[in-house]
Amino acid sequence: MSKTYERIDETLAGFIKAQKMFFVATAPLSGEGSVNVSPKGYDSLALIDERTVAYLDLGGSGAETLAHVRENGRITLMFCAFEGAANILRLYGRGRAVAFDEPDFAELKALFPTFERARAIVVVDITRIADSCGWGVPIYEFKAEREQLHRHVDHRPFDEWAERRYEANAVSIDGLPALVRPAQR
Repeated sequence: MSKTYERIDETLAGFIKAQKMFFVATAPLSGEGSVNVSPKGYDSLALIDERTVAYLDLGGSGAETLAHVRENGRITLMFCAFEGAANILRLYGRGRAVAFDEPDFAELKALFPTFERARAIVVVDITRIADSCGWGVPIYEFKAEREQLHRHVDHRPFDEWAERRYEANAVSIDGLPALVRPAQR
């Protein structure tokens, strides 16, 4: 049976922290745009308070989440229990993205000391917290984190990495602005 919560209490926080991955869903305002769902791994989520979370936007092949959050702020995070008791937890909210070249980034980045770089940090002000049974979610055994993303990002000199982010993540697949150079803001 689904239940809603007023805040992230100790039990919910424990469930969130125990998950090895979560999913982020966003969509543009346009009905013609693409809905996006992205998996997130590593230890890339921070609980800021009982109604606020932040996660590292490490970058990848696209910039849909970043573009959608910048356009309209709508975002949902979903955590599934792949081990233990069945459960799904969704955090609905309004997000804001703070790119690596913005003033608040360094302070937020301190929440994630094991990461050298991230394209942005997405801060989510939670408007609704709800769980559901999760009975349809299979049981999986966690083996290890993949290291390819760290290797791909960390070996590049910062200026080269930053330039690649600006070039590859300027717009979403729907043409929405995503990572914007400071001079163009």
